[in-house]
Amino acid sequence: MAYIMTGIEGFELTEQDIVNINHPLSCGVIFFKRNFKDYYQLKRLINHIRALKGNDFILAVDQEGGRVIRFGLPFTQLPPLGLIGKTLKQNTDTAKALCHLHGWLMASELLSIGVDLSFAPVLDIDNGSDVIGDRAFANNADDVTAMAEIYCRAMQSAGMKTTAKHYPGHGTVQADSHFELPVDKRPENELWQQDMVPFTELIPTGCLDAMMLSHVIYNNVCDLPAGYSTRWHQGILRKQQNYQGVTISDDLGMKAAECVGDIHQRYQACIDADIDLTLLCEPKLCIDLYSNNRLKYLPKHKDKLFRIKHLRGQSTLDTTQPFWEQMRWQQARKALVSLMATLTTSTAQQN
Repeated sequence: MAYIMTGIEGFELTEQDIVNINHPLSCGVIFFKRNFKDYYQLKRLINHIRALKGNDFILAVDQEGGRVIRFGLPFTQLPPLGLIGKTLKQNTDTAKALCHLHGWLMASELLSIGVDLSFAPVLDIDNGSDVIGDRAFANNADDVTAMAEIYCRAMQSAGMKTTAKHYPGHGTVQADSHFELPVDKRPENELWQQDMVPFTELIPTGCLDAMMLSHVIYNNVCDLPAGYSTRWHQGILRKQQNYQGVTISDDLGMKAAECVGDIHQRYQACIDADIDLTLLCEPKLCIDLYSNNRLKYLPKHKDKLFRIKHLRGQSTLDTTQPFWEQMRWQQARKALVSLMATLTTSTAQQN
């Protein structure tokens, strides 16, 4: 079986949301813009979920920066990771500082309000994808690897686990898996030499706590998307690369995920591939899937549940007061603002 992280409807829990998160397979909630009105509303929503489900229930969001920011002010509206790669070409030390501050601020702010996890960082290479682009650190594997390790260490120093995505690499295939099914036709050895390099290099370091597999078909390796593939998950990632962390299949509501059939068939494909956790971001799909009463009686997998619970965050800030009132956050934010101003001035002078 595979555990499920569900989406919820809006600014507060509906009766159906409560039914969904109380399902035996539900192990967490993923938040979106539709769930954020302001800081205090979000805090009330988080407290309600915690009161119902306890501290082992994982709360997550995509708060990458740039185009992918779910929570508005007062959360720092961080630049895209691609700015770090651009800075690296000008000044290595500045890029490293920006990378650390970006990761630490993002993680610290979320953890302080009770969100365990941001699905970050992106380890894809900016190499022609419609959906990745400046979500990636850089357009070459070595720079992505170097910056991603700094970013992961910054997240971990703040108390947040990391999620590398989108294994084995979404950055070179053009199509956006949210709206169509991408097929990467390159030979396997080319994947190993290019897109897989950041994942391969960082797995042994222990800085990748979770791995999100893409909804891309690499047809010279397997005819199924990586998130449904026994070959990719069990054969390559688990056995060949000896990855021991949590494995996550991308949202089952994406267009590319539909290639194996309806929501029941998609979930079964995750089970067949032995994925730990899958995302079900649209509440309606939760209702459709959970209508199958057989799911209530699937045997629990203690090892998977233990790994998933390990993703729980531990804030290094004081969780009893807003992050912006705390000295450590103020110092980090001031450093980021100063650094960004320097970059802006430098860019203006070059132009």
